[in-house]
Amino acid sequence: MLKEQSRLLAAATFVVDLALVGIAFMLAHSCRAALLPFFFPEAFPQPFYALADYLPLLPWVLVIWGLLLLSSDSYRSHRTVPLIDEAREIARVCAIGLVVLALSIYALRLDSWLLGQDEISRPWIVLLALFAGLLLLTEKLALRTLSRYVRASGFNYRTVVIVGTNSVAVDLADSMVDHRYWGFRVLGFVSHPNSEEPLPAGRPLLGTVDDLMKIVESTVVDDILFCVGRRDLDRMEDMILALHEQGIRTRFALQLFPHARAKTQLEALDGIPILTFSTTPERFLPLILKRTLDIVLSVSMMALSLPVMLFIALLIKVTEGGQVVYRQTRCGLNGRRFTMYKFRTMVEDAEQRQGDLMHLNEMDGPVFKLRRDPRVTWIGRFLRRFSLDELPQLLNVLRGDMSLVGPRPPIPAEVAQYQRWQRRRLSMKPGLTCLWQISGRNHLDFDRWMQLDLEYIDSWSPWLDLKILVKTVPAVLSGRGAS
Repeated sequence: MLKEQSRLLAAATFVVDLALVGIAFMLAHSCRAALLPFFFPEAFPQPFYALADYLPLLPWVLVIWGLLLLSSDSYRSHRTVPLIDEAREIARVCAIGLVVLALSIYALRLDSWLLGQDEISRPWIVLLALFAGLLLLTEKLALRTLSRYVRASGFNYRTVVIVGTNSVAVDLADSMVDHRYWGFRVLGFVSHPNSEEPLPAGRPLLGTVDDLMKIVESTVVDDILFCVGRRDLDRMEDMILALHEQGIRTRFALQLFPHARAKTQLEALDGIPILTFSTTPERFLPLILKRTLDIVLSVSMMALSLPVMLFIALLIKVTEGGQVVYRQTRCGLNGRRFTMYKFRTMVEDAEQRQGDLMHLNEMDGPVFKLRRDPRVTWIGRFLRRFSLDELPQLLNVLRGDMSLVGPRPPIPAEVAQYQRWQRRRLSMKPGLTCLWQISGRNHLDFDRWMQLDLEYIDSWSPWLDLKILVKTVPAVLSGRGAS
């Protein structure tokens, strides 16, 4: 009954979605025909084609948006899906719809043989996608609000039996009770022989795993949620298959590695489900935005700082002689080695002389840091004070070896001495600046440095990158960015 209702609701929602796309079609035409010429008369002269001239294109628009909506996740249950994910899916559908519609119009010449026009208005196509996105998002928000109110009122719920009595099972049950709008009603718990955790008082215990088949036969059960160890699941395979035969949906709380803190992602390779665990950012669009920001800003900064870099190069060559740019092998993403560029700030045999200064190292851990390093030249001290020596690393950013923001790239000898937990800082592309850079730098010990890098990885977002970049400017100008 619930499945039939959900299918009917999905079909009705799909019809409403197509109707909203049709309304967006009309609104886009009205906006292009009246509003744009009113506000921008020179750019959008009148008269514009009548709506009747554009209507033959409506079926084609509905086919494109209909196929995209059906291929998306728009019609599955959204009980626990965040609104931002639903909005992102709608934006993706409308963006692809815009591209497909534009390409099909101009590649197939639909404007000529379907409409008899010389050219379809490009602003109209953009407005169509924009209005479609706004209307669909408004509809989803209204449906979400209505459905959550209905579920919170005790209607359209799914009954759940939880297999397991451990803390994960209890926490999930509490979440379902606290979030009534999810539409789940917990009937009780089922224990299994390997359970070592007693069920807290006041929680309904329906029986043991051996009683599960009798329970589903005597009680209305929509979902079975298994909160057991992976070894227990192997022994329950026959029972799970029996539940599937009866049409009961099974869910699994994946605690494969209880002590691991990682994001999970389920995908398929050649039809085989693959469960991925990752402790680094995986979202495609934000990472694309990060790379785009790297390219745009690095090119801009290289163009603006080119006279400064030429002057620094000339100054080093005239006063110190030897090579101007210092090249050093560093470790990048997941340990990939690359050549990092810096303006030379030390004497040419600095690496050979480091052994004589190891007893003066002011940084704990495998890193060598010396505030008043005698190997640094007088020009080098000035360049380091204002981080001007790192300007050539903009080329590393442009090449993709580095990012503008990220953990600073270590040398291989340092990485060889890392503790296991410290190696996770290599799981994100290294950067020109980072939390460590704006938080005190040499005034922090090595462990705190590593913790800041991991904190950056765990909480990364494009917005965090922008905040770090903004805070880097005063740190550099004040000389706090000195090595």
